[in-house]
Amino acid sequence: MKFWLVVFLFLLNFGCSGPNKKPRQAVVLPIDSYVEKPVKQDTLIDASYTFEEATAGSGAPQKIIDSLNLLDVTYFSTDGRIHRGQVLSNKQISGDIAALFRFMFETGFVIEKAIPIVHYDWNDSLSMDDNNTYSFCYRNISYSKHATGMAIDINPRFNPVRWKKTGRPNQPERAVSDTTVNGTLYPGHPVVKKFTDKGFRWGHTFLKYYDDHHFEKK
Repeated sequence: MKFWLVVFLFLLNFGCSGPNKKPRQAVVLPIDSYVEKPVKQDTLIDASYTFEEATAGSGAPQKIIDSLNLLDVTYFSTDGRIHRGQVLSNKQISGDIAALFRFMFETGFVIEKAIPIVHYDWNDSLSMDDNNTYSFCYRNISYSKHATGMAIDINPRFNPVRWKKTGRPNQPERAVSDTTVNGTLYPGHPVVKKFTDKGFRWGHTFLKYYDDHHFEKK
């Protein structure tokens, strides 16, 4: 019986990884550069656009396109596995975005997906409804930092827009804020603090509504 118990414990510890591979938790390491690090064997790919593909059809003037950077980012998703996606943002904040994703990865904060919004035919509402994390989406520059890639939305379905005084429904529709769910932000959350320490304004501080998924920088 002792022999079979030893065999059982061996299989339990190594599973399908085999004796020559490291246990899965070995991939949870600090990441110095999302651009240069190779994809881990068990990483799921959510987006793999070229820069030209990620910006195609945006309608933005060339001056804005030239100010953007396409960044590979790694995160834990809602399925408990490691995923790799992409964030198209302004070059001025791409270093911050890389550092913030590194922090979220290392602390186990869940990002469901990060896919350039070209995947949703530049439709912000479809992206939000799919709980997609994204930065650049060209629109009226006078009211949106997303138009220049100077803002990022984090898990919109977990962190919906909630109106303070009117009876208007949350956005995305039927989305709720449940702070017991990993990936949900709230005042004092370490991820919120990390963003604000880097100079980002959190949408929770807006006057008319709580835009909890939104962070922007001047």
